[in-house]
Order: sequence, then structure tokens, then C-alpha cells
Amino acid sequence: MKTNIILTAVACGSMLLSTQLSNAQETVVVEEETVALVNEVECKTHYSSSWRDNWFIQVGAGVQVPFTDTWLPGDQQHRRVSMAYNAGVGHWFSPYLGFRISAMYGKMRFDMEYKEKAQMLTANADLMWDMTSSICGVNPNRVFSFIPFVGVGGTYTWHFRPHIISEVGDGHGNIKDKFWTLPVSAGFQLRFRLCKYVDFFAEARAQFYGDEFNSFVSGDPIEANISAIGGFSFTIGGRKFEAYNPCDYLGYINNLNNQVNDLRGELAATSAALAAANAQLPCPEATTAAPVEQTPMLTTVRFKINSANISDEEMVNVYNIAQWMKANPDAKVVVDGYADRDTGTSEYNQELSERRSQAVIDTLVKEYGIDGARLTKRAYGSSEQPYGENDWNRIVIFTQP
Repeated sequence: MKTNIILTAVACGSMLLSTQLSNAQETVVVEEETVALVNEVECKTHYSSSWRDNWFIQVGAGVQVPFTDTWLPGDQQHRRVSMAYNAGVGHWFSPYLGFRISAMYGKMRFDMEYKEKAQMLTANADLMWDMTSSICGVNPNRVFSFIPFVGVGGTYTWHFRPHIISEVGDGHGNIKDKFWTLPVSAGFQLRFRLCKYVDFFAEARAQFYGDEFNSFVSGDPIEANISAIGGFSFTIGGRKFEAYNPCDYLGYINNLNNQVNDLRGELAATSAALAAANAQLPCPEATTAAPVEQTPMLTTVRFKINSANISDEEMVNVYNIAQWMKANPDAKVVVDGYADRDTGTSEYNQELSERRSQAVIDTLVKEYGIDGARLTKRAYGSSEQPYGENDWNRIVIFTQP
């Protein structure tokens, strides 16, 4: 008899242990998939820009000096520096690449007495590369940037005076004093950020021409014009790029995994209760039970860097909290806004966290008809960091008072 009791106990214990191990394995499956996802995803931030954003206008002035063949006597062969004036417009596709169309006007001077001269107007189309952002990473508050560029263009040169026009004709016995040439150019720009909308720049450019650039064909087949320009660049609306990092969503995925595991536990408990109810059949006479108030599954709303806009992915969480508040009409919710500590000043982060909380409240009130009196706004800026990972603190958290 005792042997039978012991065998029965061992069998029951084995069944219970098997059940617990099965549930544990089901719980771990999602976490292992998450770990695999972390290993496969490259945690690199990607940037994008709308074609409407990051346009800039630049104006400047400087000097230029031609490097050309000369017909003057040796004692008069001096390269003279003259003024040059610049204006342009451009657009940054990303924090790394942009393009620019600019024009430069000035006079070329070839001798000490300024008698040998001409006027020129050049239009350039340049491809610009922000080397500093590419090597050191994107920083919207960076003061200094080094930007190489290459370009092509067209130069119109006229009013050659007085002896320059004596060397080149138009093929019909007439003297040419106007020329079109197509230069290629290269250079670099030093950009200094003054504020969100204004930069000071200093740049050097070398333009390379054929031998007819100064109307004198002799010597080297390539001639050049070197210029140095300084001025100001005005960015319309300020520089702004949308940042996206796939790893920003891993915390959100883990949160969903935890919710799935909680639901699995609730399902197991419900299955056990159902089995116990089935064991009591036939059912006793039904009685009316008091309604049980639904408890919230409080969630969060995550934001991109330097943004108070609710993304389509996070709008699902706003919808869920709205549905919960409709199901619990007497409940009140506190909307706590945060910002990450490593980006921006504490004053700016405080204002940013207030805008995030207000954006969520406005959506609940305007889109889902929630009474604003049931919502309380709080903003902590970057003074408090609810999560260890810095990027996770760009967040709004719902709590109950």
C-alpha cells in the first residue's frame, strides 16, 4: 500500500515538473529570438531629409589671382590680386552630402600698372562632402566643419584691355575680346556655426581652364584661377535631419515580449481555473457577481531625437491608453515626459519633455475625445532618467495619480 502511494506521488511530481519546464521553455523562446535579433541588427543611426528642408543661401567676398601665360616683359610679369564677389544657393541631402550652385564675379589683372585686365563671371555647380560629420559622427551643435567640394561650371570673360586681345581672333580676321570657357574646380570650405540658422564660412577654390582663358595661347595648356572667399551662409529653417536607429526599438520589442509572457501566464491560470470549473459539473446555480474594474496595462510613447512628433508606430500605444480610459471613465492618468541627458541643455530638454507630454495629451483629447480634466501633464526634462540606456529616455510614461 505504501509503495503504491509513493509511486503515485512520484508520478504526480514528474507531471508537475514537466509542466513547469514546458511553460519555462515557452517563455524563453521569445527572449532567444530577441537576442538573435540584436545580433543581426547593426546599431547604426541613419539620417534622412525632406527636399523642403536644409536649403541654404550664401553671400561672400574675397580675392582671386590668375595663373596664366603672359606676353609681358619679364619685369612686368606679376600676378595681381583682385577682388571677387560670391553668391549661391544649395541643399544638404543628408548630414554628409550636399550640392550648391554659386556665381562669382571679379576682375583679372595681369601687370603692375593695372592696364592689362579683364572682367569675368563664373557659375559653378558643386558637390559638397561634410568630412567632419562622416569621420567624427553627426552632431547638430558642432561648431566647426571641414567640407571639401568639386564642381564644374562656365566662365564668361569680357573687356580684355588693352593688349590681351591682340593674340586671339574669331577666325574671320576680327579680334575677340569675349570668351566662354568651361572650367573644372576643386576646393574646401571651413564652416563655423554661429547659430541654428547662420554659419560663417571661409573657402578656397582652384579653377582649371584651357589655354585660351586669358586670350593668350602659349606655354602650358592648362591655366588656373585661384580664389579665397569668406562670408555667411543662411540655412532656411535651420539644419534638421530625421534620425533612425533600428536598435531604438529593441526596448519596445522587449516590452512586447514581456507582455506576451504575462499573457501566457494569465492563459495558463485561466486554463487551470477552467479545468477546476469543469471538474465541478454540473454547475451550481448562477449568482450575479459584482463587476470587476478593469485594470490598466500602462504603456509608453517613445520619440525620436529632438522631436515631439508621435510616430505611426507609437500611435498604437496612445490608442491603447485611450481605449482603457474609455473603459474606465472615472480613472485619471498622469502623462510624464522625459528627454535624454546626453543631448541638449537641461533648459532645452525641460521644454522638449513638456512638448512631448502636451503632444500626447492633445492627441488623446482631439483624436479620441478624452476629457482633458482627466489628464495631468508633468515634465522632468533630463533631470530624471527612468532607463539606463540613454536613447530610451526620449519617452512619455503613463501613470495613475
